[in-house]
Formats: sequence, structure tokens, C-alpha cells
Amino acid sequence: MLARRAATGQNHGVMPRVAHDPLTKKERQAMDLLHSMGRATAAELQERMPDTPNYSAVRALLGVLVDKNLVTATQPEGARAYVYAPKEPAHKARKGALNRLVTTFFGGSPVELMANLLDPAERKISGAEIERLQKLIDEHKRRKGK
Repeated sequence: MLARRAATGQNHGVMPRVAHDPLTKKERQAMDLLHSMGRATAAELQERMPDTPNYSAVRALLGVLVDKNLVTATQPEGARAYVYAPKEPAHKARKGALNRLVTTFFGGSPVELMANLLDPAERKISGAEIERLQKLIDEHKRRKGK
């Protein structure tokens, strides 16, 4: 029955499947911030983290991310603090985040995501944005037809 619901897009009363994220909540928060900031010291990251963890906790968290090979740590010449930066390029991280979002909240359906984004009750989309979306859809159709 669940397979039929998934195949038809029906999900009546069933929680959507949650995409597996190998990072803890705090690790994900730190990675998201590092991607948005580009690079940061532990103190800079601490200032922007929700629930402001103490400095030692942020340093330990960054150490875990370095150990997991997700973040680089460099110490600029003459500086006391290390600077941390994500190893993964932003475009790759963006795709992973989007896949987790679609899987977790939209049952794996990009159509459901777009329907939500295009809901006029939720947000206003300009004519130029709609034209750009249409061009992207048309391009996708052309590539798919080859």
C-alpha cells in the first residue's frame, strides 16, 4: 500500500521519508554557516550559530568536521586563530541540501516543491522570474527529448 501511495504521489497521513544526513544537527548548522560565510574563525562561527554554544564547543565541533574531512583549517601567518572553510564547493552543497529538502518535505517530488514555490498565497513571483522558469523547463524538455 505504501509503495502504491509513493508511486501515485498520495501520502495520506503518512510521514514523508526523511533524507539521511550523516551530520548531526549542530554539524549541519556549522556547515551551512560556513557555506554561507565562505570561511570563518571559531569565534565568527560562534556568533552566528543558533543558541550560541560556548567557544570550546564550537572549536570541538569544527575539529570533528575537520576529522570528517569536510572542513579545512588554516592558520594565516601571524594570526592566532585558525580559519575554517568547507571543502565541498557551494554548488555541490546546494544540490545536497535541495535533495534533502525535496525528499524530506515533498516526498521526493520536484513537482510538489515547485507547486509550493509557485503558490501565489505564499509569495509573489515576478513576470521575469516566471519567464526564466519557463525557459528552464523548455531547456529541460529539449535535453530530455534527445
